[in-house]
Amino acid sequence: QVQLVESGGGLVQAGDSLRLSCTASGRTYGMGWFRQAPGKEREFVAAISRGGASIYYAESVKGRFTISRDNAKNTVYLQMNSLKPEDTAVYYCAGRRNPAAIDFLVAANYDYWGQGTQVTVSS
Repeated sequence: QVQLVESGGGLVQAGDSLRLSCTASGRTYGMGWFRQAPGKEREFVAAISRGGASIYYAESVKGRFTISRDNAKNTVYLQMNSLKPEDTAVYYCAGRRNPAAIDFLVAANYDYWGQGTQVTVSS
């Protein structure tokens, strides 16, 4: 069982930037970031295939967030710029254990999940 550990969350002001990291204890394939705000369902944020050829973003973060990965370090990153109060949520990293094609936007398609890291954006 691969363990995922997120880091990089915090309290920032609107317009600031944060970079989240997620390090896996072993090899993973597709990786994604999801978030869950209080009282809301978990939602897709961004995803990337193992080779980086396929990248997906939620419309709400397109142009502001960038997902990337370093397979040598088993780490995926989420660079978040121009943060807004509505970005406030717990951010979760998710990973796949095999290379089969999937719908990256669907949380149920991921095998591994991190514990989450809180991102709070004040206005």
